[in-house]
Amino acid sequence: MVVPPALTALVVTLSAWIAAGFDGVVERRSENPPMTVQRMIVRDEIIIHVPLAQRRPRPFEWVERKGPKCVSAAMIAGAAMATPSSIDLVLRDRRRVRARFDDDCAGLDFYGSFYVEPRDGAVCAKREEFRSRAGASCRIERFRSLERRYKQ
Repeated sequence: MVVPPALTALVVTLSAWIAAGFDGVVERRSENPPMTVQRMIVRDEIIIHVPLAQRRPRPFEWVERKGPKCVSAAMIAGAAMATPSSIDLVLRDRRRVRARFDDDCAGLDFYGSFYVEPRDGAVCAKREEFRSRAGASCRIERFRSLERRYKQ
């Protein structure tokens, strides 16, 4: 550890005051008498504030690919309205699957909430229906897998 010269001078001055009995009189003698210091603790606290820059997410869009015929009901973690005629299902492994409805279905009825009753633990296209709490129901026409494509 390197001690700055200013700190060394401060320690010497304080030591001289302690030796003089704190009466404010410090004599300089030509000879160097042995100095005794009972105990001296120098504490310094430095606080550095570093602002964090906000990370902006890269813009992306969802691209549809061929999807599965059925999705396990246990894998569904959540859902989000994608378009008026589809709902995106968020799966537990972070994949997304888009459930497309029949043409005659208004997907906006599902904006609040919906439920589905799978027959065998799987939600399948052309078989299951999403039902809204308001009473509307829409049959799933097909599933499409979604992939993230980042914009340039």
